[in-house]
Amino acid sequence: MNRTELKACIAEQAALRYNPAGLPALDLILEHASEVQEAGQMRKVQLKLRALAIGSLAERLAKQAVGSVLTVQGFLATPRQGKSVVLHIQQFQQD
Repeated sequence: MNRTELKACIAEQAALRYNPAGLPALDLILEHASEVQEAGQMRKVQLKLRALAIGSLAERLAKQAVGSVLTVQGFLATPRQGKSVVLHIQQFQQD
């Protein structure tokens, strides 16, 4: 199963664009920071993650300000010509 949920802040947000199919698309950079337990020890975790929203979800996310904290759900994928992972957002909730 490929399902990811993350509480993150919008660090960067590109302008709303349209993909070749004519659907709205929004590229984001999300930042996350937390502490998790690993091997019996607390560990600080910080990350930046590329994210993408398509369709009406992209239009709704485009209205969120940079710095907004969201809980996002989606799946991870590698772009066709990329080497990094992108979170494809399927749902979000503002915190």
